[in-house]
Amino acid sequence: MDECDTSGDSPRGIGVRRLAERESDRWSGQGSIAGQPRWLAPVVRTLMYVRKRILEWREAPDPVLEVDTDALVRPFAVARCDLDNAFLRHDLGVPIRIGHGVGLLDRRLLDDLGRRPFTGPFPFGHECVAEVVRTGAAVASVAPGDVVVVPFQISCGRCASCGRGLTAACTTDRRTAISMYGLGEAGGGWGGVMSDLLRVPHAEHMLLRVPAGVDPVALASASDNFPDGWRAVAGPLARNPGAPVLVLGGRAKSVGLYAAASAVALGATQVDYLDTSLERLDIAAKLGARPLHRRTGRYQSPGRDRPSTRYPIVVDASGERGALEHAVRSLTAGGVCTSVTPYFTAGTRLPLWTMYVQQSSFVTGLANARAELPAVLRAVAEGRLRPELVTGLLADWEDAPSALLTPVAKVVVTRPRVTGGRA
Repeated sequence: MDECDTSGDSPRGIGVRRLAERESDRWSGQGSIAGQPRWLAPVVRTLMYVRKRILEWREAPDPVLEVDTDALVRPFAVARCDLDNAFLRHDLGVPIRIGHGVGLLDRRLLDDLGRRPFTGPFPFGHECVAEVVRTGAAVASVAPGDVVVVPFQISCGRCASCGRGLTAACTTDRRTAISMYGLGEAGGGWGGVMSDLLRVPHAEHMLLRVPAGVDPVALASASDNFPDGWRAVAGPLARNPGAPVLVLGGRAKSVGLYAAASAVALGATQVDYLDTSLERLDIAAKLGARPLHRRTGRYQSPGRDRPSTRYPIVVDASGERGALEHAVRSLTAGGVCTSVTPYFTAGTRLPLWTMYVQQSSFVTGLANARAELPAVLRAVAEGRLRPELVTGLLADWEDAPSALLTPVAKVVVTRPRVTGGRA
């Protein structure tokens, strides 16, 4: 059933109608720019991460247009990122601080993330599709009522880094090493997308309209995880068309699946997906990949033995001990391994001699989501990618505090739109 369906007399349909009526009652009047609506509530609600397994709705100041390049948007489909899942289910802050103190973790970690990373309370969420509410005078690419994808990283589109496609390293508003929504001070204090209203800087560059005919809810993870999976295979397959691909699934639960789906869409002749999760293996099969079941437990070090099957392209979405070595030893000569999972530990090991002899390459780093999004959206609009197949739970907005804790590959929470305009 369509989450925005208001037909019928079912309790869910009635609930959706009532929610839409309550939301619509909050709209009236005109903004400072003629013809644009104004959010009238004195405060807005935002979902706060408090601590492990605890999310709470709280009131927050009403965002405003601070400069004429800003926009205000109302998120209506929000996805749980794979990183969100980690700190929702585990108390990451304390072990990270202890591990850093005794030298087990990278020495720069707290310099980049702050002294108390992943410690609540902070506004939650950084993957969303939203409707535009207001725009500053310098914003012409979108208008109130437009449905847009909001990239999770803050980027301007004008600096030297953005010009090179490195939008994750934008220097204009780089408050922290990972300037983004949804991580509190570690992300620069930009707020979270699980909110009634969100300010978007550099809106002319940041906001991308959802293509006509595409279900916006299917693109809820296009802010981050979806383009992260895409970039892991798009470049290597452009250089080696049709090459077989291996994806090691694991901690980056949805990113690995998006990588597999992207490889299929981009014409890889074979896409193997290796994981311990039966749920994710089933999804991989639906995406067109070949599921390969791995026993639960750490990767066994292959030593001098090499995997029997070799691949020109390998994606490490596992993050487990031994996964990097397995990935690199799975490469053919001249192959490339891209890791989409962050490794916090000091001295993470790589089989450099094997890489030297095999002339292989290892790539890691933040995804440049804004730079990848046009190609991702085009592939979805053409019907080559179906990201909705990765979603394990579609839940109501009001149920977010409990729904976002559900142990599936991807959770998306939605609410009805309240504006008209271009879809």
